[in-house]
Amino acid sequence: MEQRKHWWNGKWGRIARKDVFLRNDADQWYVEQRAGGAEGISRFYEYDSEDEAYDAIRALLDGPDEWRPLDGGTI
Repeated sequence: MEQRKHWWNGKWGRIARKDVFLRNDADQWYVEQRAGGAEGISRFYEYDSEDEAYDAIRALLDGPDEWRPLDGGTI
């Protein structure tokens, strides 16, 4: 599995930090939504296309947080 993108909400601390990851394995796309840093709780979503995965990511990043790409990418 290859990690393609990573965004975080710019907040430090276990309670405030949120991350979203985009991963790819063969023809499957995976989105991980994590709250609470490395030891936090994650939700995983699986998609058949990159476009579907990006649609989900756009919805997850919508809101008051100021999301930042950690890999230099954009949405």
